[in-house]
Amino acid sequence: MEQPARQYDPGVPEPLPTAAAARTLVIDLEGGLLRSELLMEALFSSPGRMLARFGAGGRPGIAALTDILARAEIDYAHLPYDPDVLNQALAARARGEKVYLAAGRFADHAAGIAAHLGFDGVVASADLAAGEDLPFDRGVIARIAARSRGRASLKTWAKALRVYQYAKNTLVFVPVITAHQLNFASFGSALLAFLAFSACASGAYLMNDLLDLAADRQHPTKRHRALAAGDLPISSALSAIPVLWLFAVAASLCISPLFLAVLGAYLATTVAYSLVIKRKMLVDIVTLAGLYTLRIVAGAVGVGVVLSEWLLIFSLFVFTSLALIKRFSELSMRESAGLSDPSNRDYRVTDLQIIAAMAAASAMNAVTVFSLYVSSSAVTPLYSRPWMLWLLNPLLLYWFGRALMMAHRREMPDDPILYAFRDGPSRIAVAAMICIMLAAI
Repeated sequence: MEQPARQYDPGVPEPLPTAAAARTLVIDLEGGLLRSELLMEALFSSPGRMLARFGAGGRPGIAALTDILARAEIDYAHLPYDPDVLNQALAARARGEKVYLAAGRFADHAAGIAAHLGFDGVVASADLAAGEDLPFDRGVIARIAARSRGRASLKTWAKALRVYQYAKNTLVFVPVITAHQLNFASFGSALLAFLAFSACASGAYLMNDLLDLAADRQHPTKRHRALAAGDLPISSALSAIPVLWLFAVAASLCISPLFLAVLGAYLATTVAYSLVIKRKMLVDIVTLAGLYTLRIVAGAVGVGVVLSEWLLIFSLFVFTSLALIKRFSELSMRESAGLSDPSNRDYRVTDLQIIAAMAAASAMNAVTVFSLYVSSSAVTPLYSRPWMLWLLNPLLLYWFGRALMMAHRREMPDDPILYAFRDGPSRIAVAAMICIMLAAI
């Protein structure tokens, strides 16, 4: 008498096999083994190449796109597999059982995954349901079926949206402080600008992670990102991007059309950075520094104050140094881990010394520019005790020097700005700078 295929319950442990027990394990590829959508994986395996093939195919339409996706080059070794399901399948193989994947579409990709994992083959989901054309006895199988994984948690969304990166957007408050516009209306406008930039940046981060899926999964730390690890569905990220950008537009319009234009320039530059610029040596550094400075420009536009050219020049050198330290940290991490040169950056591990020298030079230029500002006539109208600003120089030298030393010791994460918020001595130095500036007013 034929026994029905047993469904997998993640809360119930698998029984040990016996002579009469299941000798074949069938795993649903999507929803069972794979913590992602195969269609989306094919689409974002190489988005630029997919678009080029679609444009050159001469057969526009869903059928042509499906054919192109079926031939996409997916890195099966780094797909986000469910570890529990994979371990169960490998254990079954170790016991001598047969293991098959059940797939409803993209049979070639399913076969590639099965071959990579050492499984016995692929069966069509429709054939499995009908009991037809199966390479095994249907009466002796166990099945790990597709199941709903539920919605992503708030923690997962916060990780994917890079909420911790919002610290960078506090730069929009800099013009309020430096122009001494310390009132409720100015801070309200700056706060709205902060929210607009944060939403815009989160949408850009999601888009960047989608475009960098393949590279992130081969990175020792970035492979833990929500999209790369399969914690957040790709389709959910695609839906969130326009929502975030629409919110950013609405918040910008509440400030001014000019602010919306600045935010649009920021978004356009960010998109260009994700698609092209980040692969251009040193061009990416200048662009990153410009994006940081653009936050300060947006803050000035949002509050309606005139931006000092001293502040612009100073910030450009500061953020160029920090962008170089960021690249230094990334490359030094790869060197320590014994990894090869990054595939999505135009840098080599052997560039570490020149990058460190350029970062130090840019930092010292920032301190020089600040010293020239303090000694200029532009300080007198803004500060009653301008001499106190000279106390900022040793603090700036200390902070830049510490950042460079920590990067050299491989003790700094990828982003030096976030490091400044987490590092105790850095927080003390920044707090002291703020106190000195307030005392000098």
